[in-house]
Amino acid sequence: MGTARSVPYNFTFDRRRDQARMELIRGLQNLRERHRGCVVTIGAYDGIHLGHRALIARVLEHGARLARPTLMVTFEPMPREYLVPHDPPARLTSWRERWRLIERTGLDGVWLLRFGERLRCMTGEEFAELLADELRAKVVVVGHDFRFGRNGEANAASLREAGTRLGFEVDVVPPVSVAGERVSSSAIRDALARGELERARLLLGRPYSMVGRVVRGARLGRELGYATANLRLERRRTPLSGVFAVRVHRVAAQALPGVASLGTRPTVNGVEPLLEAHIFDFNGDLYGREIEVEFVARLRDEERFATLDELVEQMHRDAHAARRILQDVKETASG
Repeated sequence: MGTARSVPYNFTFDRRRDQARMELIRGLQNLRERHRGCVVTIGAYDGIHLGHRALIARVLEHGARLARPTLMVTFEPMPREYLVPHDPPARLTSWRERWRLIERTGLDGVWLLRFGERLRCMTGEEFAELLADELRAKVVVVGHDFRFGRNGEANAASLREAGTRLGFEVDVVPPVSVAGERVSSSAIRDALARGELERARLLLGRPYSMVGRVVRGARLGRELGYATANLRLERRRTPLSGVFAVRVHRVAAQALPGVASLGTRPTVNGVEPLLEAHIFDFNGDLYGREIEVEFVARLRDEERFATLDELVEQMHRDAHAARRILQDVKETASG
């Protein structure tokens, strides 16, 4: 199935890129004739990392060659969230974040399927027949480690065999490597859990960030001198936690520097995980705005403090450290 391909280190991700109109198709009942005869790729696509982008690039190549529409088949919830509900993997992207990233890829559409009992019980052969009968797929592009069907019984090789019988081509894309490491969602989760944000950036092809709409909180931060923009995480488990130097996008023309806490706020007996971003020297109203918080450097673990005064003292230290790190990053980038 091929050998791992390395990718250049200078892969760039442009948040300002215009988003082409992309169609979202929810469920089998909303498929239309224009969606059929397509080039398709299938997977969870959590994170839309460099490995995923290699797959998408191959889909676009086939689509251009055959003059056929290009389609991604993906799932919500993600299969492992449904199959292992007591211990789901940390999500790199919420559905909102995943959709925003997919919009920038140039694909024509996304077929979003609800992962439940019907899909869980579908055999590999039944799933292949779905691609042939419902989508009338011309080419199916999958990764080397692709598995599908009940209990993951089928793989890329068996899909290729099914495609030969059912009338579609299967293109199996080899793994992508960066700095000698194979790119995968699990490797990125590991990097983020360890606070290795530069490693995560290399594997993703962009800095790791979270997107969400600012909600009202308890306003404690404002009382303590650190007003925050609060984002609910929209995922059952987050891949990282702690206190970070951050840049906040979608507030001004340029990213704004800040410091953020991601966790449950143990000092005030918090329960719900929350991302709280304090933007330096900013006094505007962001309630209801969708913003993006880019994680630049991890400062420390989340801690429980005995008093609010101790918490404020630590917040001062965190803000000072974040300002210094972000200034150093800015100077390095400009120099």
